[in-house]
Amino acid sequence: MGRREAILAEMGLAPVWRLKKRLSVEEKAAPPSMEAANAWIELKQLVSGCVKCGLHKTRTQTVFGVGDPGAQWMLIGEAPGAEEDRLGDPFVGQAGRLLDNMLAAIGLDRRKNVYIANVLKCRPPGNRNPEPEEVAKCSPHLLRQIELVNPKLILAMGRFAAQTLLETDASIASLRGRLHRYAGRPCIVTYHPAYLLRNLPDKAKAWADLVFARRTMASL
Repeated sequence: MGRREAILAEMGLAPVWRLKKRLSVEEKAAPPSMEAANAWIELKQLVSGCVKCGLHKTRTQTVFGVGDPGAQWMLIGEAPGAEEDRLGDPFVGQAGRLLDNMLAAIGLDRRKNVYIANVLKCRPPGNRNPEPEEVAKCSPHLLRQIELVNPKLILAMGRFAAQTLLETDASIASLRGRLHRYAGRPCIVTYHPAYLLRNLPDKAKAWADLVFARRTMASL
């Protein structure tokens, strides 16, 4: 059993479906320019000092994002949880490990060729759903991240992120399997890894979403 098959087996996915195309050299981003690097520094400082909503009063730290700042893939989740708030990175813990395995299965790595961020940069107390005002205050930060990364494809992870980005109250089941647009970029909806840990049968659906995303990327 190869590494990819082992990863899919750990995810509970069988049979193993093979993708016909591997990640190409062209999909590996070039290093950012000095101007872009300075823009990232400015944005990080802006986010870390943000007090536009009440979440700054309860956060341990902001959770900015992680990954390749010039990636063609961008994943967007809902908001930091307790571990993310403590460590400062999005998608950590058990859900983060599952996400890393899912990404590895299609040739992606959070540190190399994908960028990961959340709608909110601060943890809502008790992991409650973000309030509309909090989303409104934080959205400019996310939009600036998207502008700087300039991804070819956005993957919305989970119900809240999908509904927020697409400005809809439609169910995630009805949003999956279709190509949407956010901030002028193609956007695909899939399940949040934390949800998959609680609903193991839906891992196969999440894998189908990744295959759809990989196929879409190949056509862009």
